[in-house]
Amino acid sequence: MGGDSVEPFLAVCRARDKGVFILVKTSNPGSADIQDQVLRDSGLTVYEHVAALVSDWGADMLGHRGYSKVGAVVGATFAEQGAALRRRMPRVFFLVPGYGAQGASGKDLRGFFDRDGAGCIVNSSRGITAAWRNDKRFGEHNVGDAAREAVLRMRSDLAAALDGGVSA
Repeated sequence: MGGDSVEPFLAVCRARDKGVFILVKTSNPGSADIQDQVLRDSGLTVYEHVAALVSDWGADMLGHRGYSKVGAVVGATFAEQGAALRRRMPRVFFLVPGYGAQGASGKDLRGFFDRDGAGCIVNSSRGITAAWRNDKRFGEHNVGDAAREAVLRMRSDLAAALDGGVSA
């Protein structure tokens, strides 16, 4: 939508010490229809161009740990692009959908994290809230138990992925 559409949100971030996430590369397969298109003038894809804008928009809003208050939504289902975006945006926090129900796992996310194993919020909505539907040990009366187990599996999977190496 452009800078003029984003600026009111950035103004709130500055004034109220808040943050915002901007869509960069979403996890749905159809994202390629627009986000992977190459821009004639720069040779960048749309998502690479948006990533540069996100970095610029947040450059003057770094928190005490060095991350910008302007974050990027980067889909877990595109491991290679996510790792490349981490290299392009080392100070940008990633909100990462696509883990679990959409098919991504911890190993797909290795390159999304910084060298300290930080920099991401990994989201798994359906993988947790609908876990009871995919595990015969649980039924609709054990939704909480199924969700708890799904969270524990996710935590273990992400920890194992981080132990296997993170982005440099």
